[in-house]
Amino acid sequence: MKFKFLLIILLGVILSGCVGVSSKGIFGTGVTIAFDPRTVGTQIDDSIMQKNLAAKFIIKYKKYILSVKSKVLDGRIFLTGKVDRTEEKLLLTKLAWEIKGARSVRNDIKIKEEFNFARSAKDVLITSQLRTALILNKNIKATNYQIDTYKKKIYVYGIALTSEEKDLVISEAKEILDVKDVIASIILVEDLRIQKE
Repeated sequence: MKFKFLLIILLGVILSGCVGVSSKGIFGTGVTIAFDPRTVGTQIDDSIMQKNLAAKFIIKYKKYILSVKSKVLDGRIFLTGKVDRTEEKLLLTKLAWEIKGARSVRNDIKIKEEFNFARSAKDVLITSQLRTALILNKNIKATNYQIDTYKKKIYVYGIALTSEEKDLVISEAKEILDVKDVIASIILVEDLRIQKE
């Protein structure tokens, strides 16, 4: 009885958030609305999808609430993080596809391995270096991008205003020392369903 009550309270807190100055979710700080080329309606739809996905994670896979991250951009769902078994990775993908309004699901979830402090520290350093490079580059709206690094592979999610900006982001990521691969899930403004006028 207490567990159900706590679960209802937790779901209420998660679902009560609204889009404010910036969109936040399990994934961390998102795209700042002032620079976001999506319409407010699309941002709200994405935020609702994000909250619905978070609620489903809590109900079905609460052990992964901290280790699996998700981001919704223009109805496209991106998943990153770590799970124990391959079957769980597939089930989380299925769960994401069940969210109303999902246009696509990109699953970059990895299977857990033993913790390696040196590797984790290197991944954090790579993420920090790329974040700094994006902020310092005047031709890139750094607030439009989310960065994750796992085993020296950089995963970049976001919305580029132009194809040149997209190429610049990928180029900056490839210039970071020790990076093995850059996996970019960058949507162009022109590819959004609905854009700001």
